[in-house]
Amino acid sequence: MFKNIRIVMVNTSHPGNIGATARAMKNMGLQSLYLVEPKVFPSAEATARASGADDLLAQAVVCDSLDEALAECSLVVGASARLRSIAWPQLAPRECAAKVAAECVDGPVALVFGREHSGLTNAELSRCHYLVNIPTNPDYPSLNIAAAIQVIAYELRMTQEVAGVAAEKLKADDVEFATMDEVEQFYAHLEEVMVQSEFLDPAKPKFLMHRLRRLYNRARLEKQELNILRGILTAVQKWR
Repeated sequence: MFKNIRIVMVNTSHPGNIGATARAMKNMGLQSLYLVEPKVFPSAEATARASGADDLLAQAVVCDSLDEALAECSLVVGASARLRSIAWPQLAPRECAAKVAAECVDGPVALVFGREHSGLTNAELSRCHYLVNIPTNPDYPSLNIAAAIQVIAYELRMTQEVAGVAAEKLKADDVEFATMDEVEQFYAHLEEVMVQSEFLDPAKPKFLMHRLRRLYNRARLEKQELNILRGILTAVQKWR
């Protein structure tokens, strides 16, 4: 089941953190590491820090963009220590693990971790359905990225060990969610129609698309629902 869980690291600065992450993943039985524009990789430092988990480094997928790393994923959870100006649906680590364990049974899901010093951008967060936040000491909340991944990986392991069967029951029966690449195509179509209809001024977009992304990500669009929405947009274009 864990082979469908992608750990995605975005723009990682220090190769040692990539190696430490591979070690944390292998400890907990995770296999799929995706690296989006790492500063330095491959690296001898990453291999040294992996401490025997260099097989995960050898099979890591290096991507040119976050969208590439999320292709085919039906659930994406972003990790962040910071609250955002536009609130995003949040999960505790244990809730996150249960949801990921339930949905990875049928296809790829992703857990996304941002840069060491600044985390995920708002644009990257808008690709996520949920935000997971690890409770820490408020006087010293910053976690090393590999340590944060270790916490989530541990919760996933416990979900499998203790409540794997119960977690699978959380997934709705016979529901096929749209993948992230399909959803991104919808967002591009939606923005195109809003510009054509003059509902959206591309010179003054403000936070309109960001808020719409939050709305639809919260709804977790099914493939059939997405097809209906794309059909409506196409009908509007034909009518115009």
